[in-house]
Amino acid sequence: MLRPLRSLLFALWLGLFAGACAHAATTVVIVSSERSTAYMEAMETLIGELERGGLSRYDMLQLSVSELAAAGPLSPKLFVALGAEAAQALAKAELRVPVLCTLLPRSSFERVLQSSGRKSSPQFSALYLDQPLSRQLELIHLALPAVRRIGVLWGGESQSQAAALKTQVQARGLDLLEASVERDGSVFTGLKRVLEDADVLLAVPDSQVYNSSSIQNILLTSFRAKVPLVAFSPAYVRAGALLAVHATPAQIGVQAATIARGVLQGKALSPTPLYSQDFMVTVNDHVARSLGLTLDAQALNVRLHRWEGVP
Repeated sequence: MLRPLRSLLFALWLGLFAGACAHAATTVVIVSSERSTAYMEAMETLIGELERGGLSRYDMLQLSVSELAAAGPLSPKLFVALGAEAAQALAKAELRVPVLCTLLPRSSFERVLQSSGRKSSPQFSALYLDQPLSRQLELIHLALPAVRRIGVLWGGESQSQAAALKTQVQARGLDLLEASVERDGSVFTGLKRVLEDADVLLAVPDSQVYNSSSIQNILLTSFRAKVPLVAFSPAYVRAGALLAVHATPAQIGVQAATIARGVLQGKALSPTPLYSQDFMVTVNDHVARSLGLTLDAQALNVRLHRWEGVP
């Protein structure tokens, strides 16, 4: 009776030991905030690219945020966080290896830094999901060359970019029309004020301004004012924005893999967070026609890449 029990306990111990050894031998740990389609696409692309670079799939461990908390000590050469929740969890952990945060906008990464008391460094850096202001302004120039007045709504998450946008807009000889949205205030007071004189409304990621409760009304109001909305998400283009420049989850996964390979080869993470090198332009043809515009998304994409010197 005791011998089968001892055998069972020994087998269980071996399983736990093997699992611990497997975790200890892991080279890259990928922590995902969600299991949605976009997150899975980014993760599978990242893993596939690392495999093509010579890393075995068995050298990579995929965890959810809850699984990370239960995983026990891990000692890979690199952690990759997909999304803000995963970045927050890794920011609070006492880790001795680099952490690359991606699939999150700049505002989310800055909130993670603020809440954790961290600073961006070679040990904790990011690859942003959103686009640099310079790229968005150049898209406006290419698609809408007659634009002279750019409107923007700032919330608490995006306000830190106001000075940089104003500098870049003025350097192009354009005017910036701004309005701030208070945390408990209405978006539409500032929106109507900006739309009175703006030629285009540039949306910047900020959940205080652009969210599921406000976006339809923002799109409808700007459409009625005949002021096109340049968005940061293809979902917003499908909903009624004129166009957007954005990185796909697969494009983020490819660049994250390139950064990861560099770390595994002994390079440090960039202490300054990076924007995606690759991107695409999406156009809502129906909205373009209603505004009397003819826009070719593919041609705009090629011209924008050429402007950045990207083949």
